[in-house]
Amino acid sequence: MNNLPPETPAPAGSAVRGVKRPAWARVGERILEGLIYVCGFSAIVFVLGIFAFVLKEALPIFARESFSLTQFLFSDQWYPTSELNKRYGVFAMIAGTGAVTLLAMAIAVPFGIGAAIFLSEFCGPKLREALKIIIELLAAIPSVVWGFIGLSVMSRLIMQYTGAPVGVNVLNGGIILALMSVPIIVSIGEDALKAVPDSYREAALALGVTKWQLIRRVLLPAAKNGLLAAVLLGVGRGVGETMAVLMATGHAVHIPHSVLDSVRTLTANIAAELGEAPAGSDHYRVLFLTGVLLFTLTFGVNLIADLVVRGIKKR
Repeated sequence: MNNLPPETPAPAGSAVRGVKRPAWARVGERILEGLIYVCGFSAIVFVLGIFAFVLKEALPIFARESFSLTQFLFSDQWYPTSELNKRYGVFAMIAGTGAVTLLAMAIAVPFGIGAAIFLSEFCGPKLREALKIIIELLAAIPSVVWGFIGLSVMSRLIMQYTGAPVGVNVLNGGIILALMSVPIIVSIGEDALKAVPDSYREAALALGVTKWQLIRRVLLPAAKNGLLAAVLLGVGRGVGETMAVLMATGHAVHIPHSVLDSVRTLTANIAAELGEAPAGSDHYRVLFLTGVLLFTLTFGVNLIADLVVRGIKKR
């Protein structure tokens, strides 16, 4: 009888680890890792480079004795071409940008999240694919086309049904921006809901919950980070949009008191006046300072959202 102890099996993967990889494979892997790191850090470098360029063009305005940062931020007087008393106040444009963006998000977020839930949980495969194609086509429409729709179609409907004397106003801009933001919110929101593991759904259904309870108590909390990212991208689209709001909001420097008031946004102001401002003039520098302000506002929104997400994760 053979009394030798049984042979111990080799650990899984030991044969693979024992094989010496050729030098060219190791070098290729390191090159690929280096390219990935370069691509990752390049986005940060590009953003910082853009901010540095805009800031460099804006900084000389602070050397002017006639310029006041307080007046720039909190005055609603914008007269950059006045011969006697030039005034550079963007408070009315900040208010206009905020009003149009908030109205657009109030319309786009419920519709966008609702459409994402419908596509993710209620649609059949064929209908889902057809709707996704339509949504992607909406996202592909140029902003100038949306601006023409707001100027020629929405303005007439607003004047007809609200009695407003002018159809290019906050309501018009908000509706157009909402239509432009919905495809982004739907696409990313559906991906976030699809990323929720099926085990969550199966466990909830095993407990006897209804479809709406599953969505409210399980899917939405589990996908909250992705849904928040979708909303933030929609906000970024609203804050950064230029051509559509230039054509749909009336382009009037005015603090809005209702959705039927015409306004001017920060981005529209830059687009309309930068081509006419003499290079190196105070007007030119102030427009670049407006770009710095826009960058700061966008960074602040993203930072607040990141802090909110981290607070939710800690809970």
